[in-house]
Amino acid sequence: MGRPKIKRTCCCAPSCKYFKPEGPSKKGLSGVINIGSDELTALKLHDVEGLRQKEASTKMNISQPTFARILASAHQKLSSAIIKGEEIRIG
Repeated sequence: MGRPKIKRTCCCAPSCKYFKPEGPSKKGLSGVINIGSDELTALKLHDVEGLRQKEASTKMNISQPTFARILASAHQKLSSAIIKGEEIRIG
């Protein structure tokens, strides 16, 4: 049995929860990428606010390695959605 999850602090509520590429109809899209609230918070703290991983992980109440994994997952998902023309759903 694994360790119980520590509650993460997610500090941002997006004004828009859905992005779709311009142009193709919904039928032509290859899929939907889901970005979790913890991934969105990690992106905001690191990429928008410019915090270092250690500072951002402290704000989210998680360890730095966990923050790095969340951030890498968010970057991979967004990159994939942009390259493949997929929809992005937040939350």
